[in-house]
Amino acid sequence: MSGFHADSVDPGAAGNGGPGRPGDHDKSASAGKSGNDEQPRIVIRDKRRIDPHAGETRQPMESSVPEPQPDDSVEPIIDAEPEQQEAPEPASGSVPDSATDEAETDDRLSDVDRLTSELAERTNDLQRVNAEYANYRKRSEREREGLVSIAQASLIAELLPVLDDIDRADQHGDLNGGFKNVADSLRGVLERAGLEAFGSDGEPFDPSVHEAVAHATSPDVESESVSGVMRRGYRQGDRVLRPAMVAVVAPE
Repeated sequence: MSGFHADSVDPGAAGNGGPGRPGDHDKSASAGKSGNDEQPRIVIRDKRRIDPHAGETRQPMESSVPEPQPDDSVEPIIDAEPEQQEAPEPASGSVPDSATDEAETDDRLSDVDRLTSELAERTNDLQRVNAEYANYRKRSEREREGLVSIAQASLIAELLPVLDDIDRADQHGDLNGGFKNVADSLRGVLERAGLEAFGSDGEPFDPSVHEAVAHATSPDVESESVSGVMRRGYRQGDRVLRPAMVAVVAPE
């Protein structure tokens, strides 16, 4: 088998004799030129494994293609069986479940008793606060009503001399016409405000509401009584605005 191989080489790419492996003998032949055209050169390569001149075995040329290198970035997958976790052994001094349940029950009962006591205490506090607020509201209402009554009494007391003039005019027969209508309207307003007149002949004498300006005796009476009224008295509710000025007669 022949160890020679002929290749067609572009004359512009090959040099004088062309490249070859070490120990190769290249033989080239040039073709003649016809006109301006250049003929391709023929390169003969010696690929025999034994060098005919030295008689030694030729070493093959190293391949220019690099061998694939192992990728160190990829970690190998190792199939390993999962380790079986051993169940923890119960401690030698562990408490039985029944004792634990009893302890938890006792703790819960203790919490219930404590919460019940706190609830009762808070309830008592709330009831006390409600009672104090109710008393405060009643006291404030009484004070307000008292202030209103005092204001009304002060106003009515200023009008009492006017009522005295109306009474004297009525006694003398001068209360008539439009003046009588005005007097009746004024009396009606004061009565609706709680004004009440007192003091009349024959009623028992009461020093808390009567002011005695004259005193006489008579065998016809059994106890002190009013014999005449010089000026009527007025009260508003339980408050006496002015005592009645009267004459008193007593038994002999």
